[in-house]
Formats: sequence, structure tokens, C-alpha cells
Amino acid sequence: MLPCLVDHRSLCNTLLLLLFFFFFFSVLVTSSSACSSGTCQVLDACTAAVDCSPGLYCGNCPSSGATQPICTRAQAIIPTTIINGLPFNKYTWLVTHNSFSNVNAAPVAGAQRLTFYNQEDTVTNQLNQPAINVLKEVEAFLSANPTEIVTIIIEDYVHTTKGLTNLFAMAGLDKYWYPVSKMPKKGKDWPTVTEMVQENHRLLVFTSDSSKEAKEGIAYQWKYFLENESGDPGVKGACPNRKESKALDSKSATLFLQNYFPTYPVEADACKENSGPLAAMVGTCYKAAGNLMPTFLAVNFYMRSDGGGVFDIIDRMNGLTLCGCNTVTACQAGAPFGSCKNVAVPSRSPPTTTNAGSFTGSVQFTRSASTVNSPNRLFLFLLRAEVRICAAHAYEVDKLVTKKDPESTGLGTDSVGNQSVAVKEIHGTSYVKVLVCLIIGFLLICILTFLMGVVSHFSPIT
Repeated sequence: MLPCLVDHRSLCNTLLLLLFFFFFFSVLVTSSSACSSGTCQVLDACTAAVDCSPGLYCGNCPSSGATQPICTRAQAIIPTTIINGLPFNKYTWLVTHNSFSNVNAAPVAGAQRLTFYNQEDTVTNQLNQPAINVLKEVEAFLSANPTEIVTIIIEDYVHTTKGLTNLFAMAGLDKYWYPVSKMPKKGKDWPTVTEMVQENHRLLVFTSDSSKEAKEGIAYQWKYFLENESGDPGVKGACPNRKESKALDSKSATLFLQNYFPTYPVEADACKENSGPLAAMVGTCYKAAGNLMPTFLAVNFYMRSDGGGVFDIIDRMNGLTLCGCNTVTACQAGAPFGSCKNVAVPSRSPPTTTNAGSFTGSVQFTRSASTVNSPNRLFLFLLRAEVRICAAHAYEVDKLVTKKDPESTGLGTDSVGNQSVAVKEIHGTSYVKVLVCLIIGFLLICILTFLMGVVSHFSPIT
């Protein structure tokens, strides 16, 4: 038997207690971090963005009580890449209300967005970016992406005669313009996305000014759109139509814009609002509109959720409309309606609480998203604790020796007498035993660390 276990049971018991604590703490820390290096999927626990697969980020949702960071969807699935050739109004697209998003983050969502960041820019920045510059960006996007379709809805306060049409022409967008004369009337379907691309009618522009349809050829929004009330009425309860819009179930139009954002946006609450409550309101508005899915779903802070969020909900909406499946990824091109592939659909139970808390996490793409314990730091902490225990034991040995022989320093020679030699032997034997226990403890920590998978997080986060 090892001498450490013979004469120093208190030290070894303390060391074993430390290792026992380490084992169970490692289970808690690493059981939710079994994946890493870009292999984690939606809802898997993570410690950094590099843990998650492409199209995901590492974040949490404290307002839903979820403080543990998980891999969260950040990318849309473009439905036309799965089911193509259907009327434009049959698809559901995600849009941002006044671009409440992370302006400084690189665009990673699958569906491209060209939007005005007027809610997060200074007045100076807005004045430095006149409308012509933004419209030129739209032109550049359409030119570089010949199969994409862009819809612009203008809250119109331009009173200059032909001011808008001249602006679009100056930006080179007139060649993509969808003519008002070809827009469907009385609730008929729109052309297919394939036909719109073939005819290069890839820019749809709508105005809130009714006079401009006849004067400038810009479609009057409320002639072609149904829209529910924005703000708090569109977040909870019923789904009333906006006062400018006809009744949602009137069947007078096939483009439906569903607004889902509170009157006073709070970024801290968005991750909860864009999860279970959003799914519930989509169902409410679907019934209010006579079983019509929205063409556009407008939200704030679209990146925030407790897992799948708005992207998962959009997938479900497109799946039901396009192929009768519970998600668009289950659709099969050319298959009969209702023929679905067997695909896993990540789910998150709707939050049971109604009051949102304060936001303490952050959406991030390149570095750690939270203050959770890093496993390598945990390893160093436990190693340091073990050293301190062994050092404390050595100190107790010194006290014991000094008490037995106050005259000796532990470095005596034969000339001092047998008692001094005995003290030296006690010192030497004690430190050897402490060293043996320290080595054993270190090896056990290394083995447990490896077995629990903590080593997988030793790579640097970039």
C-alpha cells in the first residue's frame, strides 16, 4: 500500500473529496457540452460560437429563464431552393421591422436583407446615406443575384412630383420594375417566382400614397396587401386588421403582411417573444385571415430566440403551405402534396412565464457568449486547490516536528544527536508522501478531465 494512504489519511481523504467534487461538477459542466468544434446542433449547449454548426450562433435567453448558452439558429432556409415554381404569394418570407437587428454583425442569415438601419444609426449617419445610395445597393444586389426578388414597401412622405420614380430610375432599378398593370386583382394569385425571374420583374414597390399608382405607376399598398395591426395588438390576443387594410379574411388580396413586434421594443425580451409566443400568434392570425399564411412576417431583433426562433417558425409555415409537411425541409420537389421526408424538427417548449427578465447574454459569432465556467480554467482551479491542500499538510508536518523538537530546524546533522537525525527523517519521509499524493491526484484529475471530454475545449477561441 502507498505510504500516503498509511500515515496521512486526512490528506488523502481531503484529496479524494476534492476529486469526488470534481467528478460530479465535471458531469454538470460537460454533459451539456458533449459536442464542440462546429458539431453542435440547434438546442445543444455551447460555450463559444465555434462549438456550433454553420448557420448557428451561441447565445442564451435569460428572459425565458434559459441562462445556459445553446446553439441558436441564425440562418433562414430559402424555400424556393426546395420547392420552386409556385406563385409568389404562396411563400412566406422573414422581414425586419425597421431593421431591429445587430447592425455590427456580419450578415449570416440565408435570406439577404437590404434595409435602412434608421433605428440604430445616428442622425448624422442617416443624413450621410441618402436614399439614392440605398437604392443603388438594391440595384447592385439584383444585378449580382439574377434569381432574387426584392419587395420594397414605402411609408411615403415624398411630395415632389415624380420624386420617387425619378429616384428609382437614377439608381438603375427601372429595368427590374414589376408593372402595376400586370399585378393581380381581386385576390388572384401572383405569377410564379420562375415567371417573375424570366420576365425580369424582380422588384416590387408599394407606396402608402394612393395617388401615386395613377400618377407615377407605383402600386398602392392597401390595394394589394392585407395587414394586421402593428404594436402590442399584433403581439398578444386577437389579430385585428390595420385600419388602412381590408379585413384579413376578405379574400380581396393575396399578399399578407403579419406584424409581430411590441409598441415599445425591448431587446431583452425579444428572445422570448420570438419563440413560443410568436408561434401562437402565427396560428391566431392564420385563423383570422381565413387560413391564409402571411407572405411577409415582420419582427424585431430577428436573431434573438430560445433556439429555433423565427427561422424555425418560417420553416414550419412554408412547410404547411408548400407541401403539407411540418417543416419545409421535409418537402420533396415533385412529390404529391403531403408526401414528407422523415426529418428531425428541433423543438423548444413555449415558456411558462409571462414576465421577461433582464437580458444578460449577447448574440455573438466569434467569441464566448457567456460567463459559464471554462473547463480548462476549472482544471487549473482544481489543480491549484490540490497543491494548496498538500502545502497545508506539509505545514502541519512542520508544526508537528517543531512541537516535538523545538531546538531542531529539520536540517540537523549527526553531531546534534539522534533526535535531530530522526527529525530530518520525519521531514524527508513526510514530503515524499505528500509528493506521491500530489502526483496521484494530478494524474487522477488528468484522467477524469480526459474522460469527461473537457479536453475538447482546450483549443483557443478565435
